Amino acid sequence: MSATTGLSTVRRVIVFVLLFAFVTLAAAGLSGLLGRLFDGLLEILPGGTGRLAGNDVSGLAQSLAFTLIAGPFAAVLWWSLWRRMAGDERSAPAWGLYIAAMSTVACITSTTALLGAAAALVADDRQPHGVATGLVWAAVWVWHRWMSGHRDKGPLRLRSVAPVLGSVFGLLIGAGGAITAIGSVFGLAVTSLLPLLDGGAFWWRQPAIGLVWCAGGASVWWWHLSRERVSTMRGGFADVALVCVGIGAALVTTLVGAGVTLYVLLRLCFDSSEPLGGILDPLGPSLAAALVGALVWRYHGRLATRRSAATRGAATLVTSGLALASAATGVGVVVNSLLSVLTDPLVGSDTRALLLGGLSALIVGGPLWWAAWRPLTPRVLDRTNQGNADNGRRVYLVLVFGLSAVVALITLLVVGFRLFEFGLGGTADRSVLEDVRAPLGLLVATGLVAGYHFAVWRRDRSLLAAPEERQPGIGRVILITTAGTDPEPLRRAITESTGAAVTVWSRAGTGAGTDAGTEAGQAAGTEAGQATAVAEALAGVTGKRVLVVTGPGSRIEVIPLGD
Repeated sequence: MSATTGLSTVRRVIVFVLLFAFVTLAAAGLSGLLGRLFDGLLEILPGGTGRLAGNDVSGLAQSLAFTLIAGPFAAVLWWSLWRRMAGDERSAPAWGLYIAAMSTVACITSTTALLGAAAALVADDRQPHGVATGLVWAAVWVWHRWMSGHRDKGPLRLRSVAPVLGSVFGLLIGAGGAITAIGSVFGLAVTSLLPLLDGGAFWWRQPAIGLVWCAGGASVWWWHLSRERVSTMRGGFADVALVCVGIGAALVTTLVGAGVTLYVLLRLCFDSSEPLGGILDPLGPSLAAALVGALVWRYHGRLATRRSAATRGAATLVTSGLALASAATGVGVVVNSLLSVLTDPLVGSDTRALLLGGLSALIVGGPLWWAAWRPLTPRVLDRTNQGNADNGRRVYLVLVFGLSAVVALITLLVVGFRLFEFGLGGTADRSVLEDVRAPLGLLVATGLVAGYHFAVWRRDRSLLAAPEERQPGIGRVILITTAGTDPEPLRRAITESTGAAVTVWSRAGTGAGTDAGTEAGQAAGTEAGQATAVAEALAGVTGKRVLVVTGPGSRIEVIPLGD
């Protein structure tokens, strides 16, 4: 980087940081003034108590300072930048980063303020300052989205960041609102009509507040998905957001909701130590979380199937890892609860609840991990694409094994500490098993996880290090045979020698073929001899696709094809 380029970069960073600060201060000041104006207008309505200045003189002075000082500075600085926004300035990362940051902040602030004011109105509360803040920041968002889409001066880099972040934000608050609304309704249903009767005429407020947030979040998500064309974005940040939020966060919500739901149901069947109302209390929110999380996860899982192979693999690995965490947690808790039986003659209510919680996590996470990871499915490695096809899987195996080994080592140290403490007489008033059963359960779970993934990692390494004759680097073979001959011996010989998939085409006539490629013609009086000749001709050949032409006679041509 030259000195001139470095100086220009520093200048842009400083200028755009200043512009960000000035716009933020001006918006805050204008929001305060507009909120006071709304307070004054509410005086004519029943219940209104606001006045333009009120008793908060310092707050009014701050709003005036922000508006009348930061506002003009922001306008002058923006105009000077906008006038010369072309060429290198337009393609600079600082310009795109400023647009992305300010658009995201404005979207989050305006949406949160407006939805908060709407939810407060449902609860019979007026928040004029929330409305003012939402309107001002909505104007800031519209302004910056206009600049982003400008044909001649819009940023050329990082244009997808703000739409993707906006869609993620809308999805999160929409899903959260849906969980609140549905959970409230489920809560009323599963605990009979008593809460409805106790709540009087206002039982509907909590579901209505949830619906406000759900509708607002869904609207923001839909706008960015369709109008900002987030659904058509591929690669980079868009795929990362899809996997991390649409699949990862949604799956966590699903697993937690389903686990708590199953735990409540198991307690209804096997644990009656608490009143029925106390057991059923978390059922409504957990059912809603499981339902909404599953819908979001399923939708984004279908989107992932239309993305690149790397994105599909990442989605599968994230699903497998989170399900594995749930199952391993369940194993650890189950071992913990079973060890507690040895310390108490009778299984108490706490131990029973602990066992049911562990079983719930194991039952929810175990089958999902099995379906995502498919441990019994034979592993086939593509030797022609080792550089990137299996990188995600190898990183996943090393990461899971490493984290599990670290946790197992820490818990082993804790167990050793407790044992030494007991041996030295430091815990004479309690059982040593009671002290070590929790870390022992975690040690068993993490040990199993680490051992299994280390074994899988070693197996994959052995497949990669297999001799070339065991699995030549051929992905698919297209076999062209002479009309009237049986292709099955040739197909079998190719599959056994290379492991590649074989597609058979029959030649319409007895054409002479072409001279391109590598010829390996040799005498073969029988079909077995021709099959052997084909296998020998393919020795040492690599490629994703290879064309094999047999005939006329004993002629064999092997032609590696390009991508």
